[in-house]
Amino acid sequence: MEVHLYEQAEELREVGAAVALSANSVRHLQARLNLTEPLAAAAADVDGLVFRSGRTGDVVGRVLSRADHHQRCGAPYYGIHRADLQAILLGALAGPDAGSGVEGLHLKKRLVDIDDSGARARLHFADGSSAEADLVIGADGARSTVRRLLLGYDDALYSGSSAWRGIVPADKLDPLPDPEAIQFWMGPGGHLLHYPIGNGDQNFFLVQRTPEPWSASSWVTPVEREGEHLTMFAEWHPAIVQMISAVPVTERWALFHRPPLEWWSKGRVTLLGDAAHAMVPHHGQGANQSIEDAIVLADCLLADSDWEGPRTL
Repeated sequence: MEVHLYEQAEELREVGAAVALSANSVRHLQARLNLTEPLAAAAADVDGLVFRSGRTGDVVGRVLSRADHHQRCGAPYYGIHRADLQAILLGALAGPDAGSGVEGLHLKKRLVDIDDSGARARLHFADGSSAEADLVIGADGARSTVRRLLLGYDDALYSGSSAWRGIVPADKLDPLPDPEAIQFWMGPGGHLLHYPIGNGDQNFFLVQRTPEPWSASSWVTPVEREGEHLTMFAEWHPAIVQMISAVPVTERWALFHRPPLEWWSKGRVTLLGDAAHAMVPHHGQGANQSIEDAIVLADCLLADSDWEGPRTL
């Protein structure tokens, strides 16, 4: 298969903060892409999941220690910076002899339309260029253009929650209980999720339940005032207050999801990952489900006799 990747960004750079990779994706990255060593070098091997009271810090429950996760799930649970994961995947795509360029990767290509009426699908980009393919895979995220073109409308639904995020260096935190675990602190009106990444920093995701409709035109907006995220969490456990106060927080993220689709393919076009099934991040499965999708789709394409011969994706 001749595969081409079209990306709207002008350069590949870190977007967001960190990502949690659970065993259902890690084992594929290890076995299918041979990324065991680079993942282990760049990620934190998380030591279980701990649920705590947001106000008192009392432990509500524990799930799967590091050793349990390795044994029962067949692979580690990793916390990794998105930039590091992207670099590892790009290295796997490029190969050791790629030099400065990556064959088949096209930047500054923002999709605006797909014409699937001819012998091949034609993609039209904002810069006036176009490309043809036998199969188009829309892996363009929660705000997928490909999904909107397939459905004819935008079906995003506000979840009733918004969030702030940040990465805090370990030297800005007093000793945390269970610093090597992924931790979920729960309280009235919100929760905090945090976990370590490869260099020992803590990635946090602070969620406030705000059921009133999201009024902003963008899913991500600048904070209205400095420290706005501290207001409702001021009476929470001191470790939480310290963490969310340690670094500047400049953006607020509305959490959207999309209703399940009865179908996610039409003609020569299909969807993958968040474009197919965008979910809120509370279970840390968005990236993991996308990786599983890619593995399953690759297997289906290789096994399907209807796709014999050279193909361009």
